[in-house]
Amino acid sequence: MGGSLSVALLLVFGAGCASRPSAKSSSPPPVSSSEEVDTGEYLEEVIVTGRATNDSPPRRERPPKKETSAEFSRVAVVNGKPYADMYFKHYGVNPTIDTEEENVSTFSVDVDSASYSLARAYLSRGHLPAEEAIRVEEFINAFNYEYTKPGDAAFGVKVEAFPSPNRRGYHVLHVGLQGRAVTAAERQPADLVFTIDVSGSMEQENRLEMVKRALALLVKQLDERDTIAIVVYGSDARAVLEPTRATERSRIMAAIDSLKPEGSTNVQAGLQVAYAIAARQGREGAIRRIILCSDGVANNGVTNADAIFESVKEHARQGVRLTTVGFGMGNYNDVLMERLAQMGDGQYAYVDEMAEARKLFVEQFTGTLQLIARDVKVQVEFDTAAVSRYRLIGFENRLLKKEEFANDRVDAGDIGAGHTVTALYEVKFRDSQAPSFATLRIRYKDPSTRLEEGTSQEVVQALPTAMVRRSLEAASGPVQLSLVAGLFAEKLRGSYWARNVSYQELLRLWYRLPENIRARDEVTELRNLIQLAQSYDMRGDKFESAGPVANMDFDHLPVSR
Repeated sequence: MGGSLSVALLLVFGAGCASRPSAKSSSPPPVSSSEEVDTGEYLEEVIVTGRATNDSPPRRERPPKKETSAEFSRVAVVNGKPYADMYFKHYGVNPTIDTEEENVSTFSVDVDSASYSLARAYLSRGHLPAEEAIRVEEFINAFNYEYTKPGDAAFGVKVEAFPSPNRRGYHVLHVGLQGRAVTAAERQPADLVFTIDVSGSMEQENRLEMVKRALALLVKQLDERDTIAIVVYGSDARAVLEPTRATERSRIMAAIDSLKPEGSTNVQAGLQVAYAIAARQGREGAIRRIILCSDGVANNGVTNADAIFESVKEHARQGVRLTTVGFGMGNYNDVLMERLAQMGDGQYAYVDEMAEARKLFVEQFTGTLQLIARDVKVQVEFDTAAVSRYRLIGFENRLLKKEEFANDRVDAGDIGAGHTVTALYEVKFRDSQAPSFATLRIRYKDPSTRLEEGTSQEVVQALPTAMVRRSLEAASGPVQLSLVAGLFAEKLRGSYWARNVSYQELLRLWYRLPENIRARDEVTELRNLIQLAQSYDMRGDKFESAGPVANMDFDHLPVSR
């Protein structure tokens, strides 16, 4: 393999998991939950703003032979009674695919974990999150599985498989990528432009005050190599701090402390001022990054999202990346914040508590700023002689066409220093003595390349049948943890494939984790969130009309006519 980057690929069976602050504990009686039956013809997803009712609109199912990206797509109603104007988009649920029809799965990586933080915000406030708010891959990404560090390679890969505890006849395939770490001394200098929403909505729940505290954490991580500018926007936009050396802490903190809520929300004006400042900098070898802190509601100026997205993408082509950080419950636009980060070639995070801000701006600071691989695409080609069916769990809005894998003009997600990406598949094996059951391919570009430029390098590795474990208990503890996180997300979003998973079963799987894993704060918090969801979930079995759960078909979706 040529080029300046390399990949360390390890088929290993042991790892740990990192710590995370805990949520309040609760353990009331469970209530079952699942996904409702689709009827009629297929509908594209639509975002509806306002308050949700108890009557969910029907979902539609594609004809089985034509499913390629999602088994469900529906009219998405925003969550709930306690929080109006929560904007989410339902991307459907990936189908189970027959390898005789298509044996290649391709997707772009995603390092975001905002969906998990949003769900935690709902649950900690006493409410079940909207199904539309759940992105499974972001739940899985919220946990650190302590993958083996790749050394000088761009990233390392861990692969492991074990029998599924809930889908009879299937195995769970865990594929993890670990980005190369970069020390604080090694990281590139940074020219940052904080772009802060100071509109009236940021006064709710003390949002602006949390933004100010979060930025104070980030400022402490910077040094004499870095510069900071601050732009605010309400009804209009202005710079309150021109580019300033990070060592001038008192001047920077005075600018942050002076921020007060004002006016409506003209996010486009704020980004225009921020990008103008970034364009004037452009030091050789320096990171240029806009960090947008907002509740995502654009209600003044040009509010056509397409116009904003095109402007953001054009600046990304010039090397100015955009990280979006969301704040607030009620009057929050998850769709806009995620899409801005995607178009801006950056990361999307949601801060519901200061511990999350510390994770983003302190623990993962270097990875938040500095890339180690660009346009990272993953492709798994299953051997039809060894695998009959498969399903990618999550990544519904990151799917790529098979031919886009080798097309270097197709944008994909990036991996920051020390960041990880984890994907889970459900795989049904045939009786086969083949030495391998799939081929894993990863394409990525050097981090110095700009958006839609450069040539990718490719890593190819056969996945040996020998790495398939005989039981769930034989899988490594952190890999078992990824299953609990993924099933919890599937349960919350009402996936048919988690129809037979009760909260009691989730807790049973949690308690079967090794003690050293369960003792970690982030894992304790996961248990507490499962218990909270158990107490709030009043949904019935939406597939009951298709037959009892005891007769559940583990290969095909029920079709209602």
